[in-house]
Amino acid sequence: MISTERRHEILQIASVDGRVNVLDLAHRFGVSEVTIRKDLELLDRRGALQRTRGGATASKGIFRELSLLEKIHQNADLKKKLAWKAREYIRDGDAIIIDSGSTTGEISCCLNGFNNLKVMTNSLNVAQAACQYQGVEIMMSGGNLRKKSQSLFGKRAEEGLMNYNFDKVFLGVDGYEFTAGVTTHFEQEAILNRKMCEVSQYIIAVTDSSKFGRSSLHKICNFGSIDILVTDSNISPKYADALLKSGVELSIVEAT
Repeated sequence: MISTERRHEILQIASVDGRVNVLDLAHRFGVSEVTIRKDLELLDRRGALQRTRGGATASKGIFRELSLLEKIHQNADLKKKLAWKAREYIRDGDAIIIDSGSTTGEISCCLNGFNNLKVMTNSLNVAQAACQYQGVEIMMSGGNLRKKSQSLFGKRAEEGLMNYNFDKVFLGVDGYEFTAGVTTHFEQEAILNRKMCEVSQYIIAVTDSSKFGRSSLHKICNFGSIDILVTDSNISPKYADALLKSGVELSIVEAT
């Protein structure tokens, strides 16, 4: 297990159990206590954990990551509505990126009717859903497979993106907050997401309003750095106003 995956798993354990112990973690991951202490100190500096004697406690601001299967069953009807709204920003002839995630995954189920659409994705479920449409050409980023999110990540995925120019990226998020910005749980995914944004003319974030006020450990981009936000009518007015003042276009669907 690479260090970033180990630290991610430490966070998940802490979010469930409330705290973690150095000895237990060293045994669980088969590494030295010194290595675990360095992990905990790094996570403490990032505000993800609070270091204690012999271990650490969970930070209240960091939320547990759900598996893709768990996410799919949350707000399922709303996610479909968000996906169809996001589809309105796709034009025949576009070259787009669809990020991994349950909401973005729904976008790939709405691609019927296009005759010439190129879709790059790092997501297995996005590729599987989109391949049913004759007019959609699918490209996959390559890289290492992360089973929990059914997504690809790593240097090969990042380097492959730099050879292309895309019209739009449809970005999934785990958290959206004033200071933390747009965030996700997994460091390598955040790095890949930033690359996606770099090679795309427009950044379109698609998320239900429950993600606002939450933050995950790894930043994708700053609060007002996206071009368009597709969300629902339960978004807090303070977030909606701040986004509009930042120049972000809001595209709203009814929550009920």
